[in-house]
Amino acid sequence: MGRLEVNDESEAVIATHVTEARSAETGRLPADGVQRMFDRIAPVYDAMNRVMTAGLDRRWRRITVEQVVRNGDRVLDACCGTGDLAIAARGRGADVVGLDFSEPMLERARSKSREIEWVRGDVLALPFDDASFDAVTVGFGVRNVEDLEAGLRELRRVLRPGGRIGILEITHPRGALAPFYRLWFDRVVPAIGRVVPGGAAYTYLPASVRRFPAPQELAALLEDAGFATVRFRLFAGGIVALHVAEAGQ
Repeated sequence: MGRLEVNDESEAVIATHVTEARSAETGRLPADGVQRMFDRIAPVYDAMNRVMTAGLDRRWRRITVEQVVRNGDRVLDACCGTGDLAIAARGRGADVVGLDFSEPMLERARSKSREIEWVRGDVLALPFDDASFDAVTVGFGVRNVEDLEAGLRELRRVLRPGGRIGILEITHPRGALAPFYRLWFDRVVPAIGRVVPGGAAYTYLPASVRRFPAPQELAALLEDAGFATVRFRLFAGGIVALHVAEAGQ
């Protein structure tokens, strides 16, 4: 039986995957690790969202858009993924730019709509001028930003004074649904993830939620970043939070 040859490049790739798998268990990955993870799960991203939320993610996105987007607005959908939130904003009559750092995600977004400008970029260094948008939306994305505080400041930078932001994100319930949440996100979702491409992402998901700021803490971070009239609303018994705020003058 022949000996398996492993060159230096293969060893480096294996080492990277092992490191990312271990990091996924802590809910912390460097920016390039997050990017590779989303590149891998792009083919199953939409289907997994439907499964994990029982289809409710569509309703939450619609409510987010209703809260912050007006007809004629120029809107940035940051961390746009495969584009569902950006498309919802476009449906409200907005001129929309969708930004993400995963090209495979953007390829799927482009296949859904040619009316939206899809841009590859980093939330920590947005390729836009100051005060160039009327509204910003982020759907299930800020949790993955390597420096959350810097990311919020950058989102504030590109908003016009009085502009609106809507951040939709998974959170950690404290009430009666907490046991169900732990069973679903800590056990069932990772088990499903093991049979789809990029399965480590679905180990990363519950771990990243556990280390993410609670809704009250995220509200305080938004205020620190220059946002005013910050408020939040919980969905599904506290499993998901929608934060809405305005860019301070």
